[in-house]
Amino acid sequence: MHREGARVDRSGIRHQARIFAMQSLFELDMTEHQLPDILTRLTDEEGDDLPQPVADRTIRLVRGVQERLTEIDPYITDAAPAFPIPQLASIDRSVLRLAVYELLFERDVPYRAVINEAVEIAKRFGGPSSGRFVNGVLGTIVDRIPESPSAG
Repeated sequence: MHREGARVDRSGIRHQARIFAMQSLFELDMTEHQLPDILTRLTDEEGDDLPQPVADRTIRLVRGVQERLTEIDPYITDAAPAFPIPQLASIDRSVLRLAVYELLFERDVPYRAVINEAVEIAKRFGGPSSGRFVNGVLGTIVDRIPESPSAG
């Protein structure tokens, strides 16, 4: 099954888009800035350094998370009941929401790649235990997603 791959492409479109999407979700979470303003600022700041496919994917991911938040958050709550979503570190919350969105709705992306990328992003931007926490939560979630390779 294609979704089982685990390759992490740190220079590719998906990796770059995930970084920008997580940063945009973090900003949405921590400020009262509006999504169109955040996305406009992102494209203005990055300018010609932001390839159009990365910008397009970033926008799709962020909008997808925002539109499906009521479907995404219950997975996180169920997988980590001791950690209510409002009490999660904002970076961890943003990384988890993005990854759960991809696991549920970006069906062409391998599960392991999504999890590996989320863990790497959490380690890079989060606290000392963020990578381990994100890995545990996403591992639990993958087991609960119908049609996932490890769901049983």
